Amino acid sequence: MFPPSKTPLKDRLKAWFAPKGKLRPFRLLRQDISNIRKRYLSDWATFNQLVFASAVYVFFTNILPGITFASDLYVLTGMTWGAIEVVFSTGLCGLIFSLFATQPLTILGVTGPFSVLAENIYSLCINSFHVDFLSVMAWSLIHAGWMHYLLAIFNAHDWTMQYVTTFSGDIFSLLNSVIYFHKAVQELQRTHDAVSLASFLYSVIGAIGTFAVAVFLSTANSWAPLFHRYIRMGLTEYAAAISIILFIGVPHIGELATLDKQTLAVQTSFRPSSPDRTVFFVRFWELPIAWIFISIIPGAIITILFYFDHEISSIICTLDRYGTKKPGGFAWDIVLLGTTTAICGILGIPPSNGLLPQAPLHSESLLHSVKVDITTTDEDTGERKIQFVEKQEVYEQRWSPFLQSAGILLFLSPPFQHVLGLTPTSVLAGLFMFMGEQSLAVNPVLYRFFYLLTPPSELPSLPTGVNTYWGIHAYTTLQIIMTGIIFYVTLTVAAPAFPVIIIALVPVRLLVMNKLWGRETLRFVDAWACKEGIPEDDEDRRNGSISTREVERKEAIEDNQSRAKREV
Repeated sequence: MFPPSKTPLKDRLKAWFAPKGKLRPFRLLRQDISNIRKRYLSDWATFNQLVFASAVYVFFTNILPGITFASDLYVLTGMTWGAIEVVFSTGLCGLIFSLFATQPLTILGVTGPFSVLAENIYSLCINSFHVDFLSVMAWSLIHAGWMHYLLAIFNAHDWTMQYVTTFSGDIFSLLNSVIYFHKAVQELQRTHDAVSLASFLYSVIGAIGTFAVAVFLSTANSWAPLFHRYIRMGLTEYAAAISIILFIGVPHIGELATLDKQTLAVQTSFRPSSPDRTVFFVRFWELPIAWIFISIIPGAIITILFYFDHEISSIICTLDRYGTKKPGGFAWDIVLLGTTTAICGILGIPPSNGLLPQAPLHSESLLHSVKVDITTTDEDTGERKIQFVEKQEVYEQRWSPFLQSAGILLFLSPPFQHVLGLTPTSVLAGLFMFMGEQSLAVNPVLYRFFYLLTPPSELPSLPTGVNTYWGIHAYTTLQIIMTGIIFYVTLTVAAPAFPVIIIALVPVRLLVMNKLWGRETLRFVDAWACKEGIPEDDEDRRNGSISTREVERKEAIEDNQSRAKREV
């Protein structure tokens, strides 16, 4: 990504494939397998009330968005994929990862970007090329499987994710939010076409009501001193579930029960959604040989999307603030992801991968306080003192992902499918809006967009080296424009290529934007997504210089350390 080295290519290749080189085959895989052995038994030794509560919480935050996408997929894939396929994939892949992954905190499910991708691949297969969608998708996912293997074998984590910055990460997150809101509008449009005007008007009320109640309850932690803190915590954690259950029940009360309603389409037995299928298996070998090779193209796009999504998800759920101690791993988990992706293709169900909103929520729900001892030495007397302080850590275990995945698999049975079938599509539209709001609320682009609307006199002061907000405003505007362009692409026949555009933003940021924006401005608004530091600081270190921002950061760290010693 940075200017090429003057080292001869032969020497660089030799260094890359050396025992500790970035491209040394199986280097990270061997390390990850060793890490699994070190932590596996202890992962099953931890189980308590908080772990069980986390499993229940993640169950709701996983299955509810899943069935929301299922409603959309059912319509836009011609009934090929519905609720039972999404539930099957989410439960199966989650169970496999809880048993065999290096990092069990990562939560898997069917994502919005993949839903958009699948819907457009279906449209191309059926309307343009007149080829069987499931066979093409099966081969695409099989190709994605072996591509994942190659990425893991050649240690892709070391030479790809280290170049991703929050510039492209924030755009990807903002795109997710836009897709959620767009899905809500589409759901209401389909309801409008299928029911009476009175029923449609109630559907709008139901969607807005589901969204508003969920948002309102999600703020319960700030209601103190109203209610006991455990009640406030419960309302916050189960906000979406409470709202959905409420608005599933309301249409069955009084005169509302007479309205014609659109509900989630489900199966009455364990069989695929499509009336043309009887078993979960695709005869993928019957696809013409030319299409087997053509399927490599969507397979590569799916690989890019899944790899980027899953790596970011795994990193976010193990941030320093969660206090994780056990060794993690990326290469083995990518092998496992490739395996589950290929299995889903053969079974004819949508594949699952790491979920960005749910993975950090899982870690948050497992946080607990522990007492640790800190030993300090008095500089004047040399006396050693021990002080006990509280810090936050997560329970690193496999029970919560295992239980939530097993709970989701229960909904494959006809009685539980019937429960899902009671869900009005208006409620799913409201849930889409809630997911979009939750994703948007934590995106830095939103806060910097507010800066665009704030009078200059009311803006916060800027750090040393950044003289004006114009560069920050231009940076934010570019992110919004790029999100709009990528979203527009998802609405065209070129939609399957949108993950490539997101990945292309990485070299654009590192090779082009540093020529258009001031270095201190970029230091202020951007940072590495998957590691500590900022691109410009790394460049300064390679050039043997140190930035003003780095000096300020070191001085702040030294001041904090001195203050901590004085307080002790």
